[in-house]
Amino acid sequence: MKHTRKHWLAAALALLMLLFGTVFVSAADASPDTVLKFGDDGKFTILHLTDTQDDQYPAKELRSFLKTAIETANPDLIIFTGDLVEDTRFGDFKDDFGIWEGVTVPGNKAKTRENAIKAASFVLEILSDSGVPFAMVQGNNDYKVNVDNESWLNLYDRYPGNLTVDMSENSSGIDYRLPVYSADGSEVKLNLYCLDTQTSGIDTASVDWYKADSDAQKAAHQTTVPAFAFQHIPVDEISNLFTVCDAKDPDGVTAVTDAGIRRYKLAPGAHGYFSTIYQSDGESEEFAAWKQQGDVVAGFFGHMHQDGYSGTYDGIELNLTYGCEFAKSGPYGMRVITVDEEDVTKYENTTYTYADGAFTADPYTAPQRSFMDKVGLFIDSLLYIAKTLIKKVLPL
Repeated sequence: MKHTRKHWLAAALALLMLLFGTVFVSAADASPDTVLKFGDDGKFTILHLTDTQDDQYPAKELRSFLKTAIETANPDLIIFTGDLVEDTRFGDFKDDFGIWEGVTVPGNKAKTRENAIKAASFVLEILSDSGVPFAMVQGNNDYKVNVDNESWLNLYDRYPGNLTVDMSENSSGIDYRLPVYSADGSEVKLNLYCLDTQTSGIDTASVDWYKADSDAQKAAHQTTVPAFAFQHIPVDEISNLFTVCDAKDPDGVTAVTDAGIRRYKLAPGAHGYFSTIYQSDGESEEFAAWKQQGDVVAGFFGHMHQDGYSGTYDGIELNLTYGCEFAKSGPYGMRVITVDEEDVTKYENTTYTYADGAFTADPYTAPQRSFMDKVGLFIDSLLYIAKTLIKKVLPL
């Protein structure tokens, strides 16, 4: 059964406003108690967070990271793009209970689910306590912990400020749109599409829902309403932000791709930091839909954890945001998007990295590892293996 919200309060408000000659908000556009609007200064700020990917014993720094991110950005809305929890993998010893990594308990689905909900609740409580409205997007790891989408939605709904809702009746994912109104509430100035890429990428049903909703928005407003898209896994077209470079180019990263072993760097016009080349399977159905509809001006993604960069391809800005999984090495970060009501297609878009309890917008530079650092990484790898073997023998 699909999750539905009680929209009676919003519907009543919409009817009252319509009677007074102003269309303010509709039941399908926002939660009953929250309307997203530009401020009196004409600005609307979004904090983009992604990939906490922790377990029931969260990393010691995670609480500080989240609270400092919100305080630093001072946003009107928080959008979290997936991998709220870690299912299972080789871990490390940076959390409060360093023997285990991930919520999965082999052979015990009930305990796995309990662990996942506990891990997620840690993050959701911090978001909710901030008093800032927040919206959640599903990540691939969130599908692997014995919590179905209905249960995720019910969990989100326990926390004041949650705006997550499933609007896509025919999709197996959680897809929805959040409108941002003008400061006076008279018109929708910007649509925020929150799309579900599930375990390996967005499916055709979700793309079809987006196109149908985009068409409905054009009909309702008699114009194309500019939009941002937020999702976990990037569109394949983000691979176009890389170019082959000389083997000795210090800005390059050597990678094995379908074309062989080559060195790549960010293409002219793109900027940021990367350690992994995102490879493409060709043109994506989703990006083609964005082009066809003509409303999406920027896409914002997570999934890659240690990479944070931006660039424009075929007229649409593509943005990968740093994750904040402290069980992995950094960089860790966030993205702050400040939109101007006068022209929402021109916006400030800044990536911040986190270290020593504070955020900086300075470009990230990868540290040079000493010989002892490399020895430590090798020892960590051995500990990962030992810890995994212990976990299989004595599951928690």
